[in-house]
Amino acid sequence: MTRETLLVLKNRLSDHDYQKILRLDNPLINQFIIRSIEICNPERVFVGTDLIEDQQYIREAAIRNHEERALAMKGHTIHFDGYYDQARDKAHTKFLVHPGITLGPELNTMNRDEGLKEVSQIMKNIMKGHELFIRFYCLGPTHSVFSIPCIQLTDSAYVAHSEDLLYRQGYQEFLRQGRNARFFKFVHSQGALEEAGFGLLVSKNREQKRVYIDLQDEVIYSLNTQYGGNSIGLKKLAMRLAIHRCAQEGWLTEHMLVMGVTSPGGRIRYFTGAFPSMCGKTSTAMMNGEKIIGDDIAYLRIIDGRARAVNVEAGIFGIIEGINEKNDPLQWNALTHPAEVIFSNVLVTAEDDVYWNGKSGVRPAKGVNFSGEWSDGKVDEKGGSVPASHKNARFTFRLEILPNLDTHLHDPQGVEVHGIIYGGRDSDTSVPVEESFDWVHGIITKGACLESETTAATLGKEGVRVFNPMSNIDFLSIPIGQYIQNNLDFGARLSTQPRVFSVNYFLKDRQGGWLNEKNDKEIWLKWMERRVTGEVDAIRTPTGLIPLYGDLQVLFSEVLEKQYGKKEYIEQFTTRVPENIAKMQRMEVIFRTRIFDTPTVVFSVLKDQEKRLMAAQQKHGEYISPEQW
Repeated sequence: MTRETLLVLKNRLSDHDYQKILRLDNPLINQFIIRSIEICNPERVFVGTDLIEDQQYIREAAIRNHEERALAMKGHTIHFDGYYDQARDKAHTKFLVHPGITLGPELNTMNRDEGLKEVSQIMKNIMKGHELFIRFYCLGPTHSVFSIPCIQLTDSAYVAHSEDLLYRQGYQEFLRQGRNARFFKFVHSQGALEEAGFGLLVSKNREQKRVYIDLQDEVIYSLNTQYGGNSIGLKKLAMRLAIHRCAQEGWLTEHMLVMGVTSPGGRIRYFTGAFPSMCGKTSTAMMNGEKIIGDDIAYLRIIDGRARAVNVEAGIFGIIEGINEKNDPLQWNALTHPAEVIFSNVLVTAEDDVYWNGKSGVRPAKGVNFSGEWSDGKVDEKGGSVPASHKNARFTFRLEILPNLDTHLHDPQGVEVHGIIYGGRDSDTSVPVEESFDWVHGIITKGACLESETTAATLGKEGVRVFNPMSNIDFLSIPIGQYIQNNLDFGARLSTQPRVFSVNYFLKDRQGGWLNEKNDKEIWLKWMERRVTGEVDAIRTPTGLIPLYGDLQVLFSEVLEKQYGKKEYIEQFTTRVPENIAKMQRMEVIFRTRIFDTPTVVFSVLKDQEKRLMAAQQKHGEYISPEQW
């Protein structure tokens, strides 16, 4: 770093903030900041450290800059995103790659040189008149082999405030790692602004919205957007960077919850779990009586021959729709008591309270929401109904406000993973809970073959199966076949492998009625906990290992205080041979036609399972009661 370059930095920062950057003694940080400032041209710059007063400055700036507004309850604020900025923008989220690099047809790519040129043009003076906030965070616990330091440049106090709630502070981690720090970099600007409800300001130039991922330099560019999935770079955008990095280093980045399942005697065994949207992931992580470490993203590493996991985050950016007092008591209490919570795109009442779709109580007839002034019956410019609260409305808070938070959240060693769960929305094929035969069988038939059915409420057509390996297809930055192979290789290096399970909360009978009740998932968790400790046996079927009736009968009685009949058990755990054969054949077609680098072992595992099913069909028929095994 030349003296002239440092002089540029010194001229743009206050002496106090300049000293904060100088303390880090990292030329790469200096170069990144200087280049971004020179292009974006902010009016002023604030450099934050891990201090509470720096976080307080961000909270106050979010109010002062009209990005958030205080609500009646202490600590609660409201934020609105633009009417057309309410979800991840897949069309404008692209990987910047060099010519000749193939990530596969599932991934949206563009020429790196062209992408960087376009980004530079859009960034030119984009922060003029704005304050730039420079913040330092850490993905995963600090002082850990899991630690990935991050630097976020943003002109949105809302984004910085959200990341203060969602992530661990990282200034001290940069100091600890010094010049050896290998860090992720993020540049975000909300761009030009316009007024929305309550005078809150939202991004205006949506035609220039861009979310570009530079895998080579590990930089995320997010421009002209505020919605958290596009602008909170450390979340799913950083996940893509981490997936690319871990593929080179031999660990895993997964779209998984991390939780502790307890036994009646207080023993805790830790599980990770991957579920596509609307398949029960959050409700599983938030199960009353169990311990939560994380609800969304996990890093897994091999330590002393065993798989250990951490929550990448320290907070929750969760979908709020449907949360109610009866079914979600932990989240309900967190959202309805004084605490630091950001609500986004919900309805605000005249009393400065909030209402979201599905909230307990009476829905207000009017208020202010993401569309501005709202009243019952409001329609948009196309004549469509405008809901009181957006279906993708969110809440953001620290995990510490939850009473069931596990004590190992910030453990530098993470927790030992005893089991991995894969769950999808499946009306007619998979039993409610099943264990794989081994790691390879589980990763392939339960993880790589994960599907989820669409619902009528979201797409207008129910039952369309969406292929989503490990519930991670939207966030991959490497080819799918390589991703599957990385999971297989990870397990092969373990001296003790976690058991792999599948769950299905959405199985139906032939008349279309549900075979599972909402709270039954607690029983499947307890059974899995007893399996990893060797306390219960299992029945071998062509697709995996299922519970014995007597073990489930005891669990239903002890945990839910209800009778569990033999008829229910047989209905739930009957092997549906035609549907399972159809799935194996469907998967083979997908892996042969859509995935150009499918590992050969995938086809042999699928074919072996199909052969077992056909042999069972010849011997027992198409629908086989668990008692026949």
